[in-house]
Amino acid sequence: MCHRCNYLQLLEKSGLDPTSKRLQVMEVIGNNNSPLSAQQIFETLNRTYNINRVTVYRILDLLVENGLVDRLSGGGRSFVYGLAPNEQHPAHPHFFCKSCGNLECLNPESLHLDLEPIQRTFPGLIDNVEIRVDGICKNCLRFEKRAMP
Repeated sequence: MCHRCNYLQLLEKSGLDPTSKRLQVMEVIGNNNSPLSAQQIFETLNRTYNINRVTVYRILDLLVENGLVDRLSGGGRSFVYGLAPNEQHPAHPHFFCKSCGNLECLNPESLHLDLEPIQRTFPGLIDNVEIRVDGICKNCLRFEKRAMP
């Protein structure tokens, strides 16, 4: 969840017109503790605003193309969306629960990646690094313990 991000300013800085629907999509993504699927974003917005599902997908594509939102692997062939790193929202790893499929944001300080050795040996340009730690979340572990005889 990012309460420090100014979504209007982020849109303007990226050269995008800050329409009300774009702002609403950014707010839904930024106000959640974990990345959301396009369906979850649509359902959240559709409770309050009249918005078309295709519009949500187009806005998400536009925000990803302009570096405001990250499209992350949500397990299987699905994707989820979270705020892209910016001045107020640092890059951070994610935890994927192999049992329930939940993807959680981890503290930026919880894992440190030194890109310098990779950049010295890799001849290309690295734009983005996505770190996902897979395992079983505490809720699923608790449930599994209760289910054991």
